[in-house]
Amino acid sequence: MLSEVALFSLFLLSILLIKKWLITPPKPMKNLPPSPPKLPILGNLHQIGPSPHKKISSLAKKHGPLMLLHLGKVPLLVASSADAARDILKTHDQIFSNRPNSSVANAIYECKDIAFSAYGDYWRQMKGICVNHLLSSKKVQSFKDVREEEVFLMMERIREAKSVVNLSEMFADFANDVICRVALGRKYGDGGKFKKVLEELGVLLGSFDVGEFVPWLWWIKFVNGMSGRVRGVARDIDEFLEFVVREHVGERGEGEKDFVDVLLEVQRNERGGFVLDDVSIKALILVSCSISFLLFCFAISNL
Repeated sequence: MLSEVALFSLFLLSILLIKKWLITPPKPMKNLPPSPPKLPILGNLHQIGPSPHKKISSLAKKHGPLMLLHLGKVPLLVASSADAARDILKTHDQIFSNRPNSSVANAIYECKDIAFSAYGDYWRQMKGICVNHLLSSKKVQSFKDVREEEVFLMMERIREAKSVVNLSEMFADFANDVICRVALGRKYGDGGKFKKVLEELGVLLGSFDVGEFVPWLWWIKFVNGMSGRVRGVARDIDEFLEFVVREHVGERGEGEKDFVDVLLEVQRNERGGFVLDDVSIKALILVSCSISFLLFCFAISNL
């Protein structure tokens, strides 16, 4: 009797599956780039390994200059030739102009900087402020003396050293000092705390958060301590930058203006309906400091 019920249930299930297959219209085939075989749920995550740039380069040699990877639920298009890169960055730049979601960046000023904010009116306004007010040729040239002075001070420290010099650490200090003077107006005697926070931010931005690729594993960042580290860095950054902004609001001195002075002036004088609030100012200051610092340290580490 039990076997007959099982057979009838299997027969009924087969009928339902066949009916669904016949009724459901087939999905149109998409003309997608070649892709390595993938696993359910994980996609190609298992093929990336601890050195993604090396593994992706190896996969691209096998699958072609335009390759599609599936990192969990996230599709990743890999362009590894000049022609493919030109198509993405120039010909179809608006299609690929949005930024990937980042839980770390979202926890720090809700992605209001230009590095992680979504492509749209807000991003264009922020980009315009950076290009016209912070990164113009005249503005960059105005800090020439700061750069030369910090280079001289670094060379003096190397010359006066009585033992082996850790150049990586010294170059990181140099980058931090230049960035603080250019962006914040002066060096802060905080025992290198701001530099340490920027280093920790760089580590977190480069960390692997499995929940961003496999959503039902979102809870892992609370178990492995990543969520607490992100909250701590966000708190330390906001406390420091809030102090810097309030200090500049109270001074309003004359003379050469640093990035904070320029952004506060834009906030007071901006017209056209776009409001540059304090959060956006701190987000711009952070991205100007962190990206410059991390890129400089990355370049030095690869010499």
